[in-house]
Amino acid sequence: MSHPVSPLAQPFPEVPAIAGVTPHVVRAGYKDWGRCDLTYVTFTEGTAVAGVFTKNLCCSSEVEIGRENVKRGTARALVVNAGNSNAFTGYRGREAVEQIMDQVAGNLGCAREDVFVSSTGVIGVPLPKDKAREGVEKAFSAAPCTWEEAANTIATTDTFAKGASATAMIGDTKVTLGAIIKGSGMIAPDMATMLGYIFTDAAVEPAFLQECLSAANLRSFSCITVDSDTSTSDTVLAFATGKAGNAPLVTAQSPGADAFAAAIQDVCRQLAHLVVRDGEGANKFIAVSVTGAVSDESARKVGMAIANSPLVKTAIAGEDANWGRVVMAVGKAGEPANRDTLSIGFGGTWAAKEGLPLADYDEAPVAAHLKGQDVTIEVDLGLGEGQATVWTCDLTHGYISINADYRS
Repeated sequence: MSHPVSPLAQPFPEVPAIAGVTPHVVRAGYKDWGRCDLTYVTFTEGTAVAGVFTKNLCCSSEVEIGRENVKRGTARALVVNAGNSNAFTGYRGREAVEQIMDQVAGNLGCAREDVFVSSTGVIGVPLPKDKAREGVEKAFSAAPCTWEEAANTIATTDTFAKGASATAMIGDTKVTLGAIIKGSGMIAPDMATMLGYIFTDAAVEPAFLQECLSAANLRSFSCITVDSDTSTSDTVLAFATGKAGNAPLVTAQSPGADAFAAAIQDVCRQLAHLVVRDGEGANKFIAVSVTGAVSDESARKVGMAIANSPLVKTAIAGEDANWGRVVMAVGKAGEPANRDTLSIGFGGTWAAKEGLPLADYDEAPVAAHLKGQDVTIEVDLGLGEGQATVWTCDLTHGYISINADYRS
């Protein structure tokens, strides 16, 4: 974390220990940095797993293997390598992943398919198998660590550690969720995001855990963008150990299932917002609220077109209430829109209504709103009942500086 801490940074929250989950961190030395870069998390037998993964067609072997193994629904360990994405590395990259899986499976006495591996960092450099082997071996005897230490260890260009937690009542039993995530740039997920991990002591059948995670993803990780670039390594995994002792959640009709699903969504939204707040070079957190669309999905696509527009993002960076750029972004989204029913506002103040600038529009409150760190853009398409909110950050010279020297 060599870059200045984001002005939108949030302190790391109290993330509780999760029964049946034990995190460890060590230094494998993937890059020339003086910090830990390998995270090793073990789970008790019977742990369920679910996941969502990038749709980037140039994805890493970690994603390809994880996508297949998550269908089994069981997990015993997670290994996360930071500093090297191991993507676009051919058979050598896959061999490195399989080596880690076999090494961990041998140590735990479990199936290799129960070992999940993620890597993040520079694309096109094979993960060094010798460093990975030595790092994993050290992890086997490493002392348990805190969640904040684990969050720092999975990071690359992040400027602050990111975590979240929530609880839910399933009958008379309280279940706990804890989570960490990394992500700062190359953020425009399609079915996933960056690298994120959710841990819970709830007893949940894998199929329902997957249902909850996929639904939460659509309202959180798939509604954020920093730079419109979808990573080759994006992964979110959820692990449920069952140690809370609740009656297992099997379907959405199971008692307490709605509370658990809400807790998953809460955690995912917390994590998603933290990633945007650490967007590379970000100075402002932007919420784009779209209403009046023909469907919720159409509203989300319109919102993402606005959130991904360099012209909109630079206008917000410059605190310029140039609502014409929002009009442009709505029109290019490829979704149903009508110039004559479109309304646009900032921070609760409408600048244009139903296709026309307001005659009494006062830009002063909008200008004041744009000077803050939290900015909202409101768009009403006037076509239907669809609505969605997406989140992004402004685009500053800091983004260029960070990415221009990323490999140096």
